[in-house]
Amino acid sequence: MNITLVEPDFRARSPWSMRSTTKSVRISPAEGPVRGHYIVPGSKSFTNRALLLAGMAAGSSTLHGILKSDDSYWCIEVLKSLGATITVEGDDAHIVGVSGKWQDAAAPLYIGAAGTTARFLPGLLAASTSGASYTIEGSQSLSVRPIGPLVDALRTLGAKIEYLGNHGFLPIRVVGQGLSGGHVSIEGNVSSQFISGLLMASAHAQSTVTVHITSPVVQHAYIHITLDLMRRFGATVEATPNLDTITVQPSPYQAQTVVLEADASTAGYFLALAAVTEGDVTIDNLGYATNQPDIRLLDVLERMGCTVERQDSYVRCVGPHQLKGGMTISMKEMSDQALTLAAIAPFADGEVTITDVAHIRHHESDRIRAAYEALNRVGVEVAELTDGLRIRPGQPKPAAIPTHDDHRVAMSFAVLGAKVEGMEILDPGCVSKTCPEFFRYLEGTGVDVEFRDV
Repeated sequence: MNITLVEPDFRARSPWSMRSTTKSVRISPAEGPVRGHYIVPGSKSFTNRALLLAGMAAGSSTLHGILKSDDSYWCIEVLKSLGATITVEGDDAHIVGVSGKWQDAAAPLYIGAAGTTARFLPGLLAASTSGASYTIEGSQSLSVRPIGPLVDALRTLGAKIEYLGNHGFLPIRVVGQGLSGGHVSIEGNVSSQFISGLLMASAHAQSTVTVHITSPVVQHAYIHITLDLMRRFGATVEATPNLDTITVQPSPYQAQTVVLEADASTAGYFLALAAVTEGDVTIDNLGYATNQPDIRLLDVLERMGCTVERQDSYVRCVGPHQLKGGMTISMKEMSDQALTLAAIAPFADGEVTITDVAHIRHHESDRIRAAYEALNRVGVEVAELTDGLRIRPGQPKPAAIPTHDDHRVAMSFAVLGAKVEGMEILDPGCVSKTCPEFFRYLEGTGVDVEFRDV
């Protein structure tokens, strides 16, 4: 069964994109196992959170190690439109914040395909007391990703937000009239970003905000990342151990100097290369102690027979002669790596079932369906589940993989090219959303990468 192809939205590609209009990339195995030490770029999760908090803060912040991608580019451009002063030098960003009062924006705020900005910015705009009205617009794919639960929760705290198109989706108009504070409930099983957006805004509310999370949280780790960064920028926050109740005191953000972590999601693709090629890959700028949940892909790879090393400053994966299967794996807490696991599962010696990721149907693409289609195209037997996939062992054959304007689809199934001669990834420029130079890094491992413009 095929799914409707999602055409690239080139407006969302930024000046930081690489090869944004390239038709496809052909990938073939290296001459031997992938071995080496690698450095991965900065974390998207940390970068956009820190940019927005620094923009809202009083004073001058410096962020070291930002990710330069489409998502962060549009976030920076929005902050400039709102009155923050930002200069970028290499991988460092210097931000003079607005002290909680955004300036009036002369035009709609275009945020590209950045889901983080779509979930974090509305509350921060509503919490401002500028009195100005702001319109937030996004890419085609972002405009079909729901934001209704977040808007409902912010309205409970006094936010004035209206939909300008379909109810529950961008575009929206936000009036900066402040948040009153109080008690608010929100479900945790749809998107942790909704909770993070609510929490980030609450520090600038007029009174204490108590957030009650009424269902199990999809990804606890990302909320902990948000809480840690909020505290770093001066917020006073208390949370129960299971995150069902979080209290935020009125505590406006203050400028900070922050060193951001490398991106565990990007690291996962290179660890997977070691797993499928009997390789030996070390990521030198990321430790296992990170709060980023995708580092737990190491645990999955270990279950599948890899030898792994977990250190505070680096992680390492050594691939086995034969990956193990015959297991069911919940990817709930590291759902961005569900597709990575789907791409390497055919090489296991038994069936691999991926569960607990129903929410990834509502990301840049329906990722469960996109992975099901991709595996069908390469001749692997796969069953689509409501919340995941069941994948049987098989020898994938080369095929052209549609990416549906989704960076995770492109990067995950590029890993197949390390084992299968002649794999083709369509619209490779979509990786610029989070890792513009992904294919250059992939080429650096010895995998053959050939860009095709026709």
